[in-house]
Amino acid sequence: MTENATRRFRALFISDVHLGTRGCQADKLLDFLRHHDAETIYLVGDIVDGWALRSSWYWPQPHNDVVQKLLRQARKGARLIYIPGNHDEFLRGYYGTHFGGIEVKENAIHEGADGRRYLVVHGDIFDLVVTQARWLALLGDKAYDFALTANRIFNAFRRVFGAPYWSLSKWAKHKVKNAVNYIGAFEKALATEAKHHQVDGVICGHIHTPAIHDEYGLRYINCGDWVESCTAVAETHDGAFEIITWTRGGRDLEPAAGRQVAAGDVRRAAA
Repeated sequence: MTENATRRFRALFISDVHLGTRGCQADKLLDFLRHHDAETIYLVGDIVDGWALRSSWYWPQPHNDVVQKLLRQARKGARLIYIPGNHDEFLRGYYGTHFGGIEVKENAIHEGADGRRYLVVHGDIFDLVVTQARWLALLGDKAYDFALTANRIFNAFRRVFGAPYWSLSKWAKHKVKNAVNYIGAFEKALATEAKHHQVDGVICGHIHTPAIHDEYGLRYINCGDWVESCTAVAETHDGAFEIITWTRGGRDLEPAAGRQVAAGDVRRAAA
C-alpha cells in the first residue's frame, strides 16, 4: 500500500479505544483512519473511557483529533453506529439518539455482503466480573493501567538496546491458565447469545483479544483494542472479514495472507 493510499471497505469495526487514558494509542488510530474508509463504521464500545475520566481528566489533542475525524466521516456520508461498553456506559441512557450523525444503539445486526447476519455487541454484559462484581472490575482496571505503565518503562529500555516491543499483559493472557479459560468462556457465552438471536455470528470487543474463528458453531469475531493490539476488523465488499493490525508507520504488522478471512473460510486471524 502506498503512503497516501486509502483502503475502502464495506464496514469497519473498532472497539476499546479508551480515549481519556494514557494507554490509548490515539495517534495510531488516527493514522489508521486516514488510510481506511468504509460505508459503515461500528464503534463497538469503550471508545471513551468514562471510568478513567471520572478519576483523573486526561484528554490530549490526539484524542480530540480522533473524535473530530470520526465526526468528519459521518458528515462525508459514512454511517456511524456507536454501541456503548462498560467504560462508556454513560451513553447507555441515550439509545436511539444521534450525536453529530453518530447513532447510539444497544446492539446492532449487521448483514454481510454474503447475506450472513452478525450480532454486534460490546460484550461486557456477558462478563460476570463486570456484572456481578463491579468492584473487582474496577480493581482489575487499575491493575491493568499499572501493567501498561510498567510495560512502557520496560519497553523504553528495550528500545535502547534495539529490542522489539513486548507486551506483558498480552503474554499473561496467553500463558496464565485462568486468563485463557476466561477468554474461552467469554467467547462461548457470546456465541450462545448469537444463537439466541438466530444470527450467523457475533462481532464484539471488551477483552482486548482480536480473533476470528468458528469454534462454537458460528463465526466469532473480536475487534481487539487500541491500547496494545491496535487492531480493527474490516469487511470487504465481497463479504470477507479480516483483522488489520496497524503500526505507527502506516503498515500492517501481519501479511495479508495471514489476515485475510474469506467469506466461506473462517479461521483464527493472526493477532
